[in-house]
Amino acid sequence: MLGTAVLKNFPATRRLRRIARNAGDRLLRPESLINNGQTPYDVICDDSLVKLRHYRPQQQRHAVPFVIVPPLAVNMLIYDLFPERSLIRFLLEQGFSVYMVDWGSPTRDHAHYTLSTYARKLLPAFLQQVRVHSGQTQLTLHGWSMGGGIALVYVALSGDRDIRNLITVGTAVDGHANGPIGRQYAALNRVLQRAGVNFRKLPARWAYTPGWANAIGFKLSDPVGSVRGYLDLLRNLDDREYVSQHATQGAFIDRLEAYPGGIIRDWTYSVWLENEAGRGQISVGRDIARLDRIQANLFCVAGQSDTLANIDSCKALLDLVSSQDKQLFIAPGGHTGIVSGSQAPDTVWRAMTDWLATRSD
Repeated sequence: MLGTAVLKNFPATRRLRRIARNAGDRLLRPESLINNGQTPYDVICDDSLVKLRHYRPQQQRHAVPFVIVPPLAVNMLIYDLFPERSLIRFLLEQGFSVYMVDWGSPTRDHAHYTLSTYARKLLPAFLQQVRVHSGQTQLTLHGWSMGGGIALVYVALSGDRDIRNLITVGTAVDGHANGPIGRQYAALNRVLQRAGVNFRKLPARWAYTPGWANAIGFKLSDPVGSVRGYLDLLRNLDDREYVSQHATQGAFIDRLEAYPGGIIRDWTYSVWLENEAGRGQISVGRDIARLDRIQANLFCVAGQSDTLANIDSCKALLDLVSSQDKQLFIAPGGHTGIVSGSQAPDTVWRAMTDWLATRSD
């Protein structure tokens, strides 16, 4: 009896028990470790797929609402990743009224949704709801990755002069300038052209990718980092906080949403294959969105180590718009790090809100 009690209190034994408990929770009960998505919000409108969220600051100091336009495929946890590292909470603390267009969980029934569906139908309708709810006409749009592209296409097509500020984060415009990936797409496009294949006419249902496939693709974009993450987890299984952070990040990566086939086809054609965006225009159905119609104040963020949308592919936007007030900000981190990484609060978030504060009243 006494020997058993001593053994239970032995440091190595206690550590093994922590490891066993944490490993069991991480593998079998990950929801007990996850602490993202904690910031409360109201749903202003809901069309059964897309929702408009509103996050209310305790003290609003800026009149112009801040509207987050996410990319497709991601879930919304990326913007509220940890209580201590949440872009939404950071914005609220700075006195911004925050809205988010939550694209929801598309299924194969939405495979036909195109770039036109999102930029000409859905986004305008939900921005109108923001204006009605806030009582403000002028807006700031924040778009990460393809979300920035949807915002750019909307402003270019609509000529909406009340989009006062545009913030693009890791949004590739000149796809062929994106290092090795860009050169590969350029080569593939030449092959398709010689073969007489028009990627733009690919049936939307063929381009549909389910969420699980997007999650695998995301991990394969940095296989070394993915493996290293799990090795670090094994080394730190006795640290409850570390395991909780791993589970919280995993909740974002493992729960990616589907890509409607129409929009991934259109975006791949315009930015990566044909690269018409690099020449200042994007095809939207039978119309052309001309980027030189954009006059909003522009804050363009590019990641130093972003291989999915490198600096050259992002900064091309500054030469294509007609904005008089425009700035390029190069942030530390890769494609995800520049929007939610550990360095983001002190770098890109701070620079963005400092820039925005004088342009939001």
